[in-house]
Amino acid sequence: MAASKTKYFLAGIVPYIIWGTMSIPLRNIKGYLPQEILYYRIFVSIIMVWSVILLFRRTALKNDLTFLASLPRSKKLQIALLTILSALLITGNWFTYIYAVNSVSLKAAAFAYMVCPLLTAVCGFVILKEQLTKTKIVALLIAFISILLLATGSLHEVLWAILIASFYALYVIVLKVIKGIDKFNFLGVQLILSGLMILPLYFSHPNILPADPFFWSHIFLIAIVFTIVPLFLNSYALLGMPSSALGILIYLNPIVAFTVAFFYFKEKIDIHQLFAYLLLLFSIVIFNAQLLKNLVYKKQ
Repeated sequence: MAASKTKYFLAGIVPYIIWGTMSIPLRNIKGYLPQEILYYRIFVSIIMVWSVILLFRRTALKNDLTFLASLPRSKKLQIALLTILSALLITGNWFTYIYAVNSVSLKAAAFAYMVCPLLTAVCGFVILKEQLTKTKIVALLIAFISILLLATGSLHEVLWAILIASFYALYVIVLKVIKGIDKFNFLGVQLILSGLMILPLYFSHPNILPADPFFWSHIFLIAIVFTIVPLFLNSYALLGMPSSALGILIYLNPIVAFTVAFFYFKEKIDIHQLFAYLLLLFSIVIFNAQLLKNLVYKKQ
């Protein structure tokens, strides 16, 4: 049981560490429009995912189709609507995050993933009826205090952060509800729907296909390392973790983003901001105290 939980825990941690460094490739292609980056991120991701599915995962795809065919009509409709909703939410999250990093501020983008865990945990409690122990409530309160310490930017930045966070928090909840379908195949369908959603925008503002190899190298990097891998791991982690627990791990994203901003982009940081980020890290440890305790005892 402990080994199984460890798998899900690690799968939950890795995506947020990866996403925390995403500002680096995004800033490298800052000269391109946010929607242009989004178009090609999704289009390349579709090609990559479906190449893997059709070449190596046809059996899993066939099993999913058989499973869906066996469901009653009402259940099929529910899964279809939730899949469309998940695609809409993650597409909204991607666009608002890319725009925030390149056109608002890194602070707004990082702040979004401080607000997100609170929204995810609350949604998990209200919508999915997930239980929050006293220890976890204390962890959320500590996280909330740290957010208040960091909420010293403009109203414009705060509103963008809340918008980004809302898209992702609801996306996590929708993923938790959808069960019984292979997560990689689900990602493939989700990406196709995202692609269809942005096609009207793509054709309404036709642009010359970029020829810069530097741009395309970053698009492939973003598609594989920052889209396909973390989204799959994120979906896998939800198989064995409550959304509230996965939600609190989102705090790793702004912590890593802060580290990147400080050490890589050389942005200034004051004492109260450093203290607030350390509080975030402390809240993660408290929220996952029991799981961390199991991991320690397992190794002894």
